[in-house]
Amino acid sequence: MSEPGLRLIICTAPEEAAPTLARTLLERRLIGCANLLPAVRSLYWWQGAIQDDGEVLMLMETPAEQAEAAVAALAEAHPYEVPKILVLMPESINLPYLAWLRATTSGT
Repeated sequence: MSEPGLRLIICTAPEEAAPTLARTLLERRLIGCANLLPAVRSLYWWQGAIQDDGEVLMLMETPAEQAEAAVAALAEAHPYEVPKILVLMPESINLPYLAWLRATTSGT
């Protein structure tokens, strides 16, 4: 295990948009992996009323040095006016996975 060189990006998106968002970031090599968890039920305030919507929970991994660019690209491509985008720093990560992630996102 090593010091965190990875960032986990968490986002919710409409079911029809999530695969396109993930592919956009993958094609730009801003993330190395995206997990799309379907059938998430989200309840939240929006424009003065409580909303109850089905969404996809997106978990995406990126090297720490690319996190800012990945978040900017995700926010720009996201269909929501105010998307939820969280960036978490894991306590540790296994070195072979981190090496794979860096190689994948650098195109080598």
